[in-house]
Amino acid sequence: MPKTDSVQLGRRALLGAFAATAISAAPFFPGVAAYARGSGDVRRLHFYSGRTGENINLIYWIDGRYVPESMAEINHFFRDWRNNAVREIDARTIDFLAATHGLLRVNEPYMLLSGYRSPQTNAMLRARSRNVSQNSLHLVGQAADVRLRSRSVAQIFAAARACNAGGVGRYTRSDFVHLDCGAVRSWGS
Repeated sequence: MPKTDSVQLGRRALLGAFAATAISAAPFFPGVAAYARGSGDVRRLHFYSGRTGENINLIYWIDGRYVPESMAEINHFFRDWRNNAVREIDARTIDFLAATHGLLRVNEPYMLLSGYRSPQTNAMLRARSRNVSQNSLHLVGQAADVRLRSRSVAQIFAAARACNAGGVGRYTRSDFVHLDCGAVRSWGS
């Protein structure tokens, strides 16, 4: 693969990307202001779902701890929209998505195309496409397919690969990038 889309970033740049997501507005759940005071590490997630019309823009991590109310909201947002089945989304996937978003330096929310997939949905999608894995990490809440209007698939792919945090698939023709918290690997064109 050509390295023209590569982003050379180290640990400092990745930590800087997380720092760049610091809060600038009032939090969305009660009691968070006390936790946020003096916080050195705040992480935010910002998504839009074209399937359901829902938005999510919340702080999910403060000073080394995941915020349970935010994680529950993320689980619901990433549900299988076809049958409303909900599964716990692996926090490593959320961190990977947030870090990639931070590296891209955009305010635009990700568009979520696919988060958790129920076995029924995965089987239906496999019947339609050879690109859907029988043992997809979507089935266990460890993957997401996303896009951004302001960034190309190649740019999102390069930023995600720079994180060196999991699987990254480039689907240029379908205009999305797959991120998962499985083994570090990449594929696609």
